Parts: sequence; structure tokens; C-alpha cells
Amino acid sequence: MTNKKTNANYGPDKVRGIFAYLFGLSGIINILALTGAFYMLQIYDRALTSGSVSTLVALSVLAIGLYLFQGIFDILRSQILIRLGARLDQQLAPLAHTVSIEMPRYGYSTSEAMERGRDVDTLRAFLSSQGPIALFDLPWMPIYLAFVWLLHPMLGLLTIGGAIVLGLITLIAELMTRRSAQSMIKASVTRNSVADSNARNADILHAMGITARAVERFEIANRQHLESQTRTSDISATLSGLSKVLRMMLQSAILGLGAYLAIQGDMSAGAIIASSIVTARALAPVDQVIAQWKGFVSARRSNRRLAETLAVIKDKSGLVELPTPSQSLVVDNITTVAPATGAVLLSEASFELTAGQALGLIGPSGGGKTTLARSILGIWPLLRGSVRIDGADLSQWNEDFYCRHVGYLPQEVALMEGTIADNISRFAKVPDARMIISAARAAGIHEMVVHLRDGYQTELGPHGTALSAGQRQRIGLARALYGDPFLVVLDEPNSNLDAEGEEALTQAIASVRRRNGIVVIVAHRPSALQAVDMVGVVQAGRLVAFGPKDQVLQPNKARPVVVERAAPMERPARSLVAE
Repeated sequence: MTNKKTNANYGPDKVRGIFAYLFGLSGIINILALTGAFYMLQIYDRALTSGSVSTLVALSVLAIGLYLFQGIFDILRSQILIRLGARLDQQLAPLAHTVSIEMPRYGYSTSEAMERGRDVDTLRAFLSSQGPIALFDLPWMPIYLAFVWLLHPMLGLLTIGGAIVLGLITLIAELMTRRSAQSMIKASVTRNSVADSNARNADILHAMGITARAVERFEIANRQHLESQTRTSDISATLSGLSKVLRMMLQSAILGLGAYLAIQGDMSAGAIIASSIVTARALAPVDQVIAQWKGFVSARRSNRRLAETLAVIKDKSGLVELPTPSQSLVVDNITTVAPATGAVLLSEASFELTAGQALGLIGPSGGGKTTLARSILGIWPLLRGSVRIDGADLSQWNEDFYCRHVGYLPQEVALMEGTIADNISRFAKVPDARMIISAARAAGIHEMVVHLRDGYQTELGPHGTALSAGQRQRIGLARALYGDPFLVVLDEPNSNLDAEGEEALTQAIASVRRRNGIVVIVAHRPSALQAVDMVGVVQAGRLVAFGPKDQVLQPNKARPVVVERAAPMERPARSLVAE
């Protein structure tokens, strides 16, 4: 189910009405833009020939009034477009950021994901530029062409010919910039990916003395981006300059032809000036469209990409709120592939846990334990099979379910910028102090936290680097335990813990079991298995054994479950759109 709320906000209903209003407003502005031509026509053909100062004053007052109205309407149009851009940004930016968060789960790089936020910026910037104004003015060109035609058909034909030539230049700009713009976007993503990788691995680059090599890689990617950008800019600048030259030549041709017709007695001197003014005004939108073509292409591409990617966001707002989970976790024949490569990482894994049980997943590195943990939480999408909690598939639970009833501690503990209390409470709008302290006690870090200078209000900084790896892991454990979740998934939770921390971990697992929760723990060190009652062995992407701990670890007591190897599978298509 696509996001209906997104489509309502981002769809044509509201925006179409605004565009219709702006189109009508542009018609008024373009009609008022004839003021200068009419003024010059009347000055030369009436005021000068009659020598009447009162006529001159009356015409000037009328022209000033019309100019003021035109200016007011023009300012109003610009302000509406600016506010429209701000409103779209306000509506789309959170959705685009949601897509940016989701895309790495499907194998896209961080830089590719962040492009969606830049797409919103591109749309807002375009709406605030002269590009939309030129597009709104373009359909009103026939008004000026008709005016020139009425002055003399030959002038009208010359103006129409010039408009056709400029229109062809616009078409050429579209064809020539399309391919180069695509290569520029790809080069930009590559450059940003290198820059992001270098920034995230700054410690490694410095410690191993490879900063210069990293900068060199960035320099190569940046050079390719600049070359693509230069090609695109060269095309736009060349065609823009050519259009300006042709427009000036056309204006001069209009003056020359008008002078010839005046000499022949076919039109007046005022008509010469009026035709020159109107011709310039008629062709100005075409000239502006060519000058803004690069921005127009970027905005169109961003709009299309946003529409495609936002369409795949699942709307769970209408889901029926299910009862608090309290019974079971069922993994039914799931197969999971690597989002980036499509390689099968886990094949046909099945098991069932009931309330109060804890499962330890063991096996060699790279065997698929972390993949199984991520699949249970829905972090990586399943190729087939299902994960059910209390009989309901994960897709039936809304976002609040994960916030209240699921706890997760990944291998790489990622603490967010904020206080310790913020991180433990998962940045709750109204954090519950008792629940924060309860989670901290369960993870065995309450004493450690209160001994810090600012206690629970200690700012962690980016990625929580102000703390040791062990401290970060235990705060991550407290975050996973916050709110007494029903399902707790821990991926190597003791990799950075000392003896005291491991004891706290064992007690935390036992505590979850006592309150009838379910724990799944990925373990390399045997100490992590002390409080579990079930063990699963994962090897080569298969759950080769599952059962009570004493039976699996001592297979002579009972034969573990063995599953046949699955056949290789083809790589599935990505489910999020990216250009």
C-alpha cells in the first residue's frame, strides 16, 4: 500500500489550484506588460502631434498606475512561488528523509540515499528562481505576437519566425543537456560517497597514514564531477548566449523593418517603438527558459525521482492496532539476500520461540547469524517466508510496535547525538525518568552514569565518541531494554564488555525471560549463552541445528534439526527507485 497521505500532500489537488491561480495572475501581468508599448504609441502618435501637455500628463499618470499594478502582481506571484516551495519542502523533507533512512536497507549507499533530501532542496530552489515565472509567461506569448501583427503583418511574421528559432534552441538545449546531466548526477553521487566514506573512517585514515591516498581518491572523483558539470554548464551557457544574440538581432531587425514601413507610409513612428518593445517582451520568456534550462531539467528530474521513491513508502497509519505481543515469535521458512548484491545470505530458516524463552545463535563468522537477526526485525527485507509475532506478520504491526515492544542492540553500537537519557529513551518526546533509570539498572550502568559530571544529561556528541566502546555498548543495551520490550534482539552484545558487563548482560537476559519476554542473542563468546535456554547453529546461510541448549551443545543427548541446502537464487530487483 502506497502512502496515501504523501500522495495527498504532494499530489496535484492542492498544487494544481495554486498553479491555476498563478497562470491567471500571469495573464494579467502580461496584459499589463503592454503598458509601455501603448504609452509610446500614444506619445508619438497623439501627444507629440497634438502638442497637448494635458494629454501627455494624463497618459503618464495612467501608465504609472498600470506599472504599479503590474509590479504588485509580479511581487505577489514571486511570493506565492517562494511560499509554495517552502510548503512543499515542509511536507516532503520528512518523507524524503524517511526514504533516505530506508534506502541503505535495500543496498544503496548513504550518498545515494541523501540525494532524496537534495531533490527537495532542488525543487524549492527552482520554485524560488525565475524559471517558473518564465514558464508561466511563455503561454502568453500569443498576446504580444497578436499585438505586433496588428501593427503590421510583416512585423508579426518576423517576430513569429524569431520565436520559432528560439524555440528550436530550447529543444536543442533539452536534447544536449539530458545525457550530460545524467552523467553529472552519477559523478556527484560517486564523489559524495567517497567523501562520506573518508569522513566516517577518519580515525583509520590518520592512524594508518593513508589520508593522502584518501584525498587522492576524492580528488579523482571530484575531477570527474567537475568535468561533467562543466560540460553541462558549457552547453547551457552557449545556448543562452546564442539566444541573447539572436534576440538582440531580432529587435534590431524589427526596428529596421519598422523604419522601412514608416518610410513607405505603412505605419507611424510610434508603432516602430511599440513593436520593438513588444517584441522584446514577447521573446523574453523564451530567453529566460533557455537561461534557466539547467535548473528546469534538475527540478524535473528531482520531481520525478521523488514521486517514484515516495510512492513505495508504506503507509501504516491505517493499520488496526494489535494487542500487546505476549505469546510467540515464529520464523517461517525465511530466505534473505544481501540488498546490495542479491547474494543469498540465509536460506529457509525456521524456528519458533514462546514467551519466556531466549535463543542463542552461534556459528562461524559470516555464517548468517547477523542476517538472521536483521531478518527477524525486518531490517533486511525477506525474499520469501515470514516472521510472525503472536501470529501476525511484521507488516501488520505499525511503527509504534517497534518503538514500544522491540529492543535491538547491533554489532556496531550507533548512539545518536544527544544526551544519555535521550539515547536510552529513544528520543521520546516525553521521556519517562523511571523507565530510563529502570533500563539503565537492567543494563548495569546506573552507577556509571550518575558518576559522570552531568549524569543522564551528559552529551555524547557525534556517534557517542566521548565514551569507551564498552560504555557505548552498555548504553545501547539499556536502550534496547527501555520500556520492557517483548522482543529483544542482541547482536554480539558482549564483544566489548568486561566481566562486570557480562554479568549485567546475563542478568538482563534473565530479567527479560522472567517477565515473559523473548530474547534472541547472536553470540561468539560462550559467556553470552549462560541465560539462554535455546540454541541455534547457523552455518553457510543455513540454520543447521535448533533446540534446547543442552541438547544442541551436547548432540549425543538428542539429534539437532538439519535442513537440506537451498538451491542458488537469482538476485531480486531493488524495491526502491534510484537514478
